[in-house]
Amino acid sequence: MNKFIDLRSDTVTNQPDFMINAMVNAEVGDDVYNDDPTVKKLEELASDILGKESALFVPSGTFGNQLCLFTHCPRGSEVILGDSCHIVAHEVGASSVIAGVQLRTIDSSTGELSPEAIEKKLRVGYDIHMPETSLICLENAHSNGNVIPVESMKKTYELAKEHNLPVHLDGARIFNAAIALNTDVKELTKYCDSVMVCLSKGLCAPFGSIIAGDKSFIDVARKKRKLMGGGLRQVGYFAAAGIVALNEMRARLIEDHDNAKLLATELSKIPQIEVDFNRLQINMVFFKFKDLSINTQDLIKYFFDSNIKINDVEGGEMRFVTHYWVTKEDILKVCSSLKEFLNSK
Repeated sequence: MNKFIDLRSDTVTNQPDFMINAMVNAEVGDDVYNDDPTVKKLEELASDILGKESALFVPSGTFGNQLCLFTHCPRGSEVILGDSCHIVAHEVGASSVIAGVQLRTIDSSTGELSPEAIEKKLRVGYDIHMPETSLICLENAHSNGNVIPVESMKKTYELAKEHNLPVHLDGARIFNAAIALNTDVKELTKYCDSVMVCLSKGLCAPFGSIIAGDKSFIDVARKKRKLMGGGLRQVGYFAAAGIVALNEMRARLIEDHDNAKLLATELSKIPQIEVDFNRLQINMVFFKFKDLSINTQDLIKYFFDSNIKINDVEGGEMRFVTHYWVTKEDILKVCSSLKEFLNSK
């Protein structure tokens, strides 16, 4: 079978042999009864790395985010968050179905939320006409490729505490953010009350995410996880991959960042392409075609025939994502194939 170069996302990562071996040899139990030793080990490891009191293994990032909203928020209350964040843009409106909350968005092209903008949106205190704010959400690294500075997170957290509000952090790619900011991940998680972290993106695990927070929060979330259908049984096979992801895959994410910079540089050499270097902070490269008449469906087919997988444009942009299975040689092949496609038009 031909090897595909897959630039659609870092969610496409297959598992390296050493991760598969850990899965095959995992000791397992029934996690709903809280007796899967490998899941317990993963949760303890994750809570330690993230600087939180407790952690919970959940099926996916969307599940983890929505479980945190469900646990934090009374039904009919309101959540403040950026208008371009993942919870708003790519989680199927689940907050209205699961937590029964209203999302109150702030204009946020970079992913940062200014304290002034948050303050204007807050609805705290009883008013017969209005829902009350129950939560503020941040995303870091942001799915638009930006990383939110620690100081910005601190200001949001301090404002939230002034109004006795919790902060949830969508940290799907928080380890990418920590590397980009050259800081320990705990410097980011100290400014949130709950955090969700994906194991199945650049860390290469086949399944699962972690939510972390204080023990009382996780105890409530554990029961609500069961309500949502997330009470799993011998899930230690997947937890074993998560342990490898946290212990062995975090540090190498810098390679994906470096490869993204190489990809952006090579793409920028193609006259028909405009690369957004302002959002080149993690493992994502965003670019546009200067000629709007280019048929991207034709490009997708051309690439697929060349054993390259990409997504179509979204919001006028294309996004290529580097990960464990994308090498420097792959990047050069992608750019060469793209030149060939454009020159054939």
